[in-house]
Amino acid sequence: MTPVLHRRAPALAPRALVSAISLCFIAAAPAFAQTAGQTLDQIVVTGSRFNSDPALQPIGATIITADEIRRAGVSDVNQAIRKIGGVYGRQSLDGSPDFTLDMRGFGSNSSQNMVVVLDGVRLSENELANPLLSTIPIDSVERIEVTRGGSSVLYGDGATGGIINIVTKRPDQQTGRGTIYTEAGQLGKREVRGSIAQTWNNVSLDAAVGKQETDNYRDNNDYKQTTFSGGAQWVGKDVRTGVRIDSTRQDSRFPGGLTLAQFNANPRQAKTPNDFGSLDSDRYTAFAEGRLGQFDLAAELSHREKTLKSTYFFGGFPSPSQYKSKQNQFSPRLRHLGQFDGMLNEVVAGIDFIKWNRVTDASYSQADANQKSQAVYVRDELKFAGPQNVRVAAGVRHETFDKDSVDPAPFTSATYNTKQSFNAWDVQASFDVIPQVNLYAKAGQSYRVANSDENGATPVANQPLKGQSSHDLEFGATYTNSIVKLDARAFRNKLTNEIYYDPTAGAFGANTNLDPTKRQGFELDASANIAADWRVSGHLQHVQASFTDGSNAGKEMVLVPKNTLSTRLSWVPKDGQSADIGAQWVDSQRYGGDFSNTCTAKIPSFTTIDARYARKFGPWEVAVSGLNLTDKHYFTNAFRCQGSIYPSDGRQMKISARYDF
Repeated sequence: MTPVLHRRAPALAPRALVSAISLCFIAAAPAFAQTAGQTLDQIVVTGSRFNSDPALQPIGATIITADEIRRAGVSDVNQAIRKIGGVYGRQSLDGSPDFTLDMRGFGSNSSQNMVVVLDGVRLSENELANPLLSTIPIDSVERIEVTRGGSSVLYGDGATGGIINIVTKRPDQQTGRGTIYTEAGQLGKREVRGSIAQTWNNVSLDAAVGKQETDNYRDNNDYKQTTFSGGAQWVGKDVRTGVRIDSTRQDSRFPGGLTLAQFNANPRQAKTPNDFGSLDSDRYTAFAEGRLGQFDLAAELSHREKTLKSTYFFGGFPSPSQYKSKQNQFSPRLRHLGQFDGMLNEVVAGIDFIKWNRVTDASYSQADANQKSQAVYVRDELKFAGPQNVRVAAGVRHETFDKDSVDPAPFTSATYNTKQSFNAWDVQASFDVIPQVNLYAKAGQSYRVANSDENGATPVANQPLKGQSSHDLEFGATYTNSIVKLDARAFRNKLTNEIYYDPTAGAFGANTNLDPTKRQGFELDASANIAADWRVSGHLQHVQASFTDGSNAGKEMVLVPKNTLSTRLSWVPKDGQSADIGAQWVDSQRYGGDFSNTCTAKIPSFTTIDARYARKFGPWEVAVSGLNLTDKHYFTNAFRCQGSIYPSDGRQMKISARYDF
């Protein structure tokens, strides 16, 4: 199995579009300001897709703060989610730092079973590709909210495993800040990045640039990335509006999959020494939020273009391909937050419009694929007065999809035209048993639709897959005091028509709707201040993923470790020093494609250790860090029994320097 990449190129027209829309937002700003009598609240949490009241923070969510990110010394958002948030990740197939994140055991399709949102804009792909989290300037992140479990009411398609909401920093009045960072290390690791932000009265500007290169652990696995992010915003008494541009250029080389014998002989070797690819991605966003009377209003308009190119060699002959895609997203919404009879009530309603198109130019496909979706949702939450802190929330969503694809190339199965519609709902409740102990419960229905890549290779030619649905249930308890925080959750997802690649389907394998499946298990998050300068944290996930009906009833799902455990110990005295050490243990798991559980071997369990020590000297910080310190030879991606193995990285030592101004 080879990496699937999708890339798109920049265009001038979207910039004009964003400029025009932003002018409309700015023109409307005085109308917002004149109808309100108070300023916008300080941003706290965004569980309802709005800057919310602290009393209504997302139920059962894990919050990663900017301070935690800085102390851990992580270099990108994906790494922060894995190392601090405890989310299991599989090494990317293209050598990029964008690991495949897996919440609640969805295996190789985990990226399609969770949603990633950046400041209200959906980053999750309508293709078999990971969201590009490494392109987000890490120094711009205010916090990351990780909410595990079904979240389709607010976020729609693919939110069965959970939602990752990334919120960037807002400008401070009359302030400026900047950072320069550089890092070098083993395996040809080289990185430099810089960011700057400045505010003048109501106007703020920010920009960030970054460049990184690495040879990576394996032969023919070089990776290069250049990023730019810049924005401008205007903040009034009751309104905020602005525009952003995010641009990425990547070049990768693909080493291919190994057999188990090849891995044991030399995990660093390349099976495909000549394959390579590139990705260009540009996103233009305009946003506005304000208060109109008793209502808060917000909207984002985003246009994204990507160009992906790849060349694979078969029998010594190159097979080039190119994908070009465009996506427009418009997400207006409103909220009413008020109190009556001692209760705090939040009502949120909105609509989501997404239009996507991709054109393929390859020897095996000339597909022109389109997808349009329209969704409407409403959610109401009540927080009752009283010492028990009782909260009740309920919401519904309806979304329709119009998909078509035309492929004139011979012997393809990517010509179809279909319409699908889905409903999502959820009910949540929580209350304090005693002041330090909170119990909560969630129940709902979530869904996912097959993307263009999946519908392009199905068991029946030119017949798209059915939509996937899941009935979700979760119970949890949280204990918090000044020293310790514990969060325990038990969950179950019962899925119908799960979308997955089956190597036994059709003549050569195909994406298909599986027989009914189930994920169930429990999670435990814990953190404690064990001394004045010491803090320990950990995350445990136990998940049983299995078929519940059909010929494989009772069999385990593939590429799902039954247990994962990560722990971190941090030392932060007040003399400018800091140290951080973490360990992760991952249980054994079934090889990809082994739905019948007939393969006599499993992907072995493994343990990895990383550490970092840093010292501040005024505005400077110098650090040394190491990944996989024991140089463990292991792998997390293997797509057939003892074969198609993509080895994970060996030991890597790095040094870095940071200057804040």
